[in-house]
Amino acid sequence: MQSSPQGRDGIEIRPVYGPSDAAEDLADRLGEPGSFPYTRGVHPTMYTSRPWTMRQYAGFATAAESNRRYRDLLAAGTTGLSVAFDLPTQMGYDSDAPEAAGEVGKVGVAVDSLADMRALFDGIPLGEVSTSMTINAPAAVLLVLYQLVAEEQGVDAAALRGTIQNDILKEYIARGTYIFPPAPSLRLVADTFAYCAAELPQWNTISISGYHMAEAGATPAQELAFTLADGIEYVECALAAGLDVDAFAPRLSFFFVARSTLLTEVAKFRAARRIWARIMRDRFGAKDPRSMKLRFHTQTAGVELTAQQPEVNLARVTVQAVAAVLGGTQSLHTNAYDEAIALPTDTSARLALRTQQVLAAETDLTATVDPFAGSYAVEALTDEVEAEALRLIDAVFAHGSAVAAIEEGFQKGEIERSAYETAKRIDSGEQTVVGVNKYVLNGDEAPYAPLKVDPAIEASQVDRLAAHRAGRDSERLASALAGLKRAASGTDNVLYPLKTALAAGATVGEVCAALAAEWGRHVPTDNW
Repeated sequence: MQSSPQGRDGIEIRPVYGPSDAAEDLADRLGEPGSFPYTRGVHPTMYTSRPWTMRQYAGFATAAESNRRYRDLLAAGTTGLSVAFDLPTQMGYDSDAPEAAGEVGKVGVAVDSLADMRALFDGIPLGEVSTSMTINAPAAVLLVLYQLVAEEQGVDAAALRGTIQNDILKEYIARGTYIFPPAPSLRLVADTFAYCAAELPQWNTISISGYHMAEAGATPAQELAFTLADGIEYVECALAAGLDVDAFAPRLSFFFVARSTLLTEVAKFRAARRIWARIMRDRFGAKDPRSMKLRFHTQTAGVELTAQQPEVNLARVTVQAVAAVLGGTQSLHTNAYDEAIALPTDTSARLALRTQQVLAAETDLTATVDPFAGSYAVEALTDEVEAEALRLIDAVFAHGSAVAAIEEGFQKGEIERSAYETAKRIDSGEQTVVGVNKYVLNGDEAPYAPLKVDPAIEASQVDRLAAHRAGRDSERLASALAGLKRAASGTDNVLYPLKTALAAGATVGEVCAALAAEWGRHVPTDNW
């Protein structure tokens, strides 16, 4: 028999599977739900006791406008907030920096100071919500600002729940929003691990992300392998800083994509849990079962959305969401159908949330744990994705470390080759994209009115920033920034003086500049 034409991304799906395709030690490879190696899920009851956390990634323009969107989403029934920051914030620049011109508030919300963070969460009780922040190079800065706002609300930091992405290695591989060189960047990650262990024990200190690698063109096995290799590097970094593995590993989390290739994606998620459990137990000697549990957030595949016939994206997102749920995700963001064109409108964002609510409330997906367990096809695919991911992890560490492999361009080169092969298949028509290379409407599509960000927002944000600066105690600020520089030049945990500086009114750009004065700004090599 020939392989199915739907088998792609390096994973061939055969027309028929049978008992001979299942591993002889299948029972051991599966385990029970909530038990090592967690193939069947990290909780014994999974969604039968409570559904996944429904997050909707949102943030645009000013903090006040994003706050209105968050309130609308909470009123619509979302169970967790997810913050998108604009590019200047992601790169550690204030809104009035020359580098920020034309980008303020465009792809996310502009946050320059404690005043902006205060406005972003105005009227939202931070002790009652879980907040995810998609921020990497300055992740520690935004986390401390969030903590300061919570303390102003009277919320104990120990009660705060949420996640910072804080995954700098994937920025060097797939996105490019880095500030500092790798060594101090990894130190900042380790300092964040230690700070949260002491101050914010319920906070997820990192969301090790394969999503952006997948969006750049990585196959499922590449996404899994390069993400877990980065995870190994972070654990090594924390151990080298003197942290005990079971003190920080339970708060590690991951972030994956969900594509439309449902069976392969389910296999990928199941393989991810099994590989990570063994890495933590066998490689790092973790004893706490929580250290071995791969908990992850999922976002549906933005790269698979199309600007042509955007309403078809509703079907794509639904299939992708089902893949995430069947794969055992802990939280989920469903993309709005119009995101290939512009920022989501209120209506499209609400519809994306309703997609999750229908799956949770109107289907039987939450009725049983890991319904695909024992499926000949899914178990065989899980083994195949696992084997290829392990091969690629070995290939990464053949360079010495994940960082060394990044510096030599290994992961980036592998992803670029996969992206090129996918583009060729789509261009030739071998891989169907509905509305793009098949079932095309030839210009007869209905008009669409995208959400637009008012260009005047940049000027108003700059004015607010100037007013904030004018109201500060200059001596207190200078002393706090000097303390931050001293910590950065030594070995003290930088998050404590960072908090002091931000509380004194320092801006995101000012604290990042203070750190860069000691650590330098990263200049990529030819491979990067």
